Amino acid sequence: MEFNSRYRTEHGTPKPGVIVRDLALGAIVLVLLFTFWPIRTVPTGTRGVITVGGAIKGIENEGFLILLPWQALAIFNTRAEEATVDKSEGSTSDTQPVTVNMTVRYSIATDRVAEVFEKYSHDGNLQSYIQTATQEVFKAVTARFTAPDLIAKRAQVSSEIYKALSDKVAIYGARIINIDMRNFAFSPDYMGAINQKVTQEQLRLVAENKLKTVEAEQKQKVAVAEAEATALKAKADGEAYANLKVATAQAEALKIQNAALAQNRDVLELRRIEVERVKAERWNGALPTSIYAGAPIPFFTPPGVAPK
Repeated sequence: MEFNSRYRTEHGTPKPGVIVRDLALGAIVLVLLFTFWPIRTVPTGTRGVITVGGAIKGIENEGFLILLPWQALAIFNTRAEEATVDKSEGSTSDTQPVTVNMTVRYSIATDRVAEVFEKYSHDGNLQSYIQTATQEVFKAVTARFTAPDLIAKRAQVSSEIYKALSDKVAIYGARIINIDMRNFAFSPDYMGAINQKVTQEQLRLVAENKLKTVEAEQKQKVAVAEAEATALKAKADGEAYANLKVATAQAEALKIQNAALAQNRDVLELRRIEVERVKAERWNGALPTSIYAGAPIPFFTPPGVAPK
């Protein structure tokens, strides 16, 4: 009834002036409301810390929120950040000074935002804490290694630094994502000694490889020579065996022939007569003009002497 009486006359007709006036007042109220009671935004990768008089009253996630006039909002970063430490210094267990450049990526645990906000940072920037902790950890870890081990066991050194730094920064509500270590450097004298040692080692490896190559070539030559010698021996053995067989066969044939001749003197006599006949056919009837002492007279056999 009050609504109708406010915006309508006694006869039920609307009151345009009253309606327009109330709408204008409502618009003014809304403008004042959004001006003095604003809507705020909490960006992605952050948390909103609501405080009253410096005391935390709530932690808001990403998105929109409406603050009361007496509240304050602090945007707290929870994204991954980097802390760079140039020329962090340390000393090895054998008293060699060493420096390194390091970049540490870290982030703040979202469940510890309120604690970090109260103790260390109102915006989530912990770079100074991370840098200090990184230098302290680097000194402590390098002191456990000799200089040669620090070079040879880089992966182990990195792993120990990561573990020690993770434990150390946990007090700040931070967690280590990764660590990039670059440009390990020792004193100029030590670096010169290392370079000389590396050069000598490279020369030794070259000489060793060359020796292995020569030995391999010599072994190959020996193997080839042994194979050739084996082949020649086999060939010689074969030829000697063949010659032996031929000689044995010839001796056996001669033996058989002689045995046959010895058993048949008639054959020997026939051969002798055949030889004498061939000589007689070839003789031209002339006697030799000179006969050496002891030389036989052709086709002349003295009476009473058996032909030879």
